[in-house]
Amino acid sequence: MIGKCKAIAHGSTALDYIFMEGKLGSRLAFHNLCSREPKTIYEEMKMVSDYNSRCRNKFLRIEIGIAPQDEKRLPVSELMGITHLFAKRMGLDNHQWVAVTHKDTDNRHIHIIANRISLYGEVYDTTFVSNRAARVAEEISREKGLTIAKEVKAERQHQKAKTNPTREQTKQQIQKICYALLEKYKGTGITGHSMFLYELNKNGIAIERMKNKQGNVYGLKFSYYGQTFKASEIGREFGYHSLQKNFEVANKAETKETITKAHTMAHETAKHKTHSDTGYQLVPPSRSYIPPTKANESSSIAQAVGNVASTALNAAEEMISGAGGLINPQTHGDNYAETIWQHRLRNQAKKKKKRRRGIN
Repeated sequence: MIGKCKAIAHGSTALDYIFMEGKLGSRLAFHNLCSREPKTIYEEMKMVSDYNSRCRNKFLRIEIGIAPQDEKRLPVSELMGITHLFAKRMGLDNHQWVAVTHKDTDNRHIHIIANRISLYGEVYDTTFVSNRAARVAEEISREKGLTIAKEVKAERQHQKAKTNPTREQTKQQIQKICYALLEKYKGTGITGHSMFLYELNKNGIAIERMKNKQGNVYGLKFSYYGQTFKASEIGREFGYHSLQKNFEVANKAETKETITKAHTMAHETAKHKTHSDTGYQLVPPSRSYIPPTKANESSSIAQAVGNVASTALNAAEEMISGAGGLINPQTHGDNYAETIWQHRLRNQAKKKKKRRRGIN
């Protein structure tokens, strides 16, 4: 048995749905209600809920799923008992609620629509209410010897892993690579972040952003040898926001050694790049390091290159800390580095204008 619960605003629509002809099975309970039809039940609940004008979602929608192997053991009278016990343990004794069964799917299930506003005007607390419903359903299942949803889910996952051992092996390989690189570059700022993504790409692991309908990034997807995994399957450290936090540095000033590594990585990627948009280049090509023709020029050019790399990295870190974005080598590349450089030039031009105004 499994339980779900959610606060909703459309009580009238929900009541019409559970009493819909063709779906309705048995009417199990009408608690603190005189009416028996959806329209009048809603009006009766509304009289109570109107006492609280601040609450927006004034109804609870609860679903209790019955496992197919338990249906024959549970006649309507037993389902009534389970429904009352479930509502009592959810703390709905002083609330109005109605419960029915549905027969429109292969598995029988129970629908409960409850008034969040109690008969005394108190609002039902919905903090972690879905977890609470799942826990109550599990407790009742254990007491009555019914199938426990959590155990069924664990068994299914075990069977899935057995039927597809290749996918499980691939996932373990990704986890091994990702955790090793995260440990290597953790807390090294924007440079370490870029190095992490660069080495993932070298190992054949591609990261893709997942976006919703509004275009906002809500997660990451890892691809390796034709297999795709959500970030949560790899580890909780690799979620969209948590991955960024792993590279945050306590001291904003990065070491000279780290800057040199980033600059070397940029040239190596530009040299061996196989795709047009998969390489890292922290400094634009037009300003990249060119080997000196004379020995006495090497020190001055190397110093200039170090200054350029440091400037680009600092500008990149400022932009990332402000935007909170994730640098992905597959979506940025040369254009990203050029944008950083242009941003820096614009800032310098603004500062010069301000200084001139101050002199005048």
